[in-house]
Amino acid sequence: MPISTNSDGRKVWQHQTTRAEILQWAGWLVLVALFIFCWQVMTKDTIWAFVYDAPKQGGDLLARAFPPRFEYLPELLVPLWDTLNMATLGTLAGTIIAVPIAFLAASNTTPSRVFVRPVALFLIVASRSINSLIWALLLVSILGPGLLAGIIAIALRSIGFVGKLLYEAIEEIDEKQVEAVSATGASGLQVIDYAIVPQVLPSFLGITVFRWDINIRESAILGLVGAGGLGLKLQSSLNMLAWPQVTMIFIVILGTVVVSEWVSAKVRKAIT
Repeated sequence: MPISTNSDGRKVWQHQTTRAEILQWAGWLVLVALFIFCWQVMTKDTIWAFVYDAPKQGGDLLARAFPPRFEYLPELLVPLWDTLNMATLGTLAGTIIAVPIAFLAASNTTPSRVFVRPVALFLIVASRSINSLIWALLLVSILGPGLLAGIIAIALRSIGFVGKLLYEAIEEIDEKQVEAVSATGASGLQVIDYAIVPQVLPSFLGITVFRWDINIRESAILGLVGAGGLGLKLQSSLNMLAWPQVTMIFIVILGTVVVSEWVSAKVRKAIT
C-alpha cells in the first residue's frame, strides 16, 4: 500500500488502484516464471542420483581428510614464500602501471576526454573483466609454468582494480586546492604533485594494501594452472587423492589469509 502525506504533514495509507495491484501481481508471476525457467535450464543435465548421494560422499571425503598431515608442513614453507612473493610483486607491478592510467582516466586530470580517457577506461575495464586465474592460464601457455606467469597475471588483474578506485578518488578531490596551486603559476605536474597527490595519497595507500590482501588469496590458487606457489602443491595433492595433505594446505592458506587480513586492517587503520 502506498504512503502519501496530507495537508497536515501526516502520513496516510492509501489503497492501491486495481490496475496497480494487477501490475504488481503480474510482475511477481513473471519473476516466478523466470526463476522456474532458469532453474530448468541450469538443472537439465543434472544427475540427481549423484545429488542425493552427495552427503554420503562428502562425509566420506571429510573422514579421509582428517586428521591433517602436519608432517607435510615443512614442504609447504617454500611454496608459501613463493605465493607471498607472487602477490607482493604482482601488486607492486600492477600498482605502478595503474597510477598513470588512473590519472589519464580521471576526468579532471586527463589530457583529452575525447581520445585519451576512453582508452584509459577501456584498459581498466579490460583488466577487471578477466579473472586472475584466466590470465594465469593464458600466460602459462605463453611463458611456460612458473612464478613469472603468476606475477604478471596478478599484475594485470590489479591494474583494473587499483586504476578504477584511484581515478574515482582523483575525481572526488577538492578542486579549490587545485585552483589555489594553479593560481601561483604552477605547471600541470606541480599541480598534480602539490594539490592532487596529497589528497588522494591516503586512499591510494589503502587501495594498494587492500589489493595486496586480495592478491594473496588469489595467488594461493594460481598454481592450479601451473603458476607456482601453494596452488601447485594443492594440485599435486588432489591428483594423488592425498586428502590429509589437502587439508594441511587449506589450513596454511587459511592462516595466511587471516594474517594478511589482520596486516591489511592495521595498515589501513594507521593510514586513516
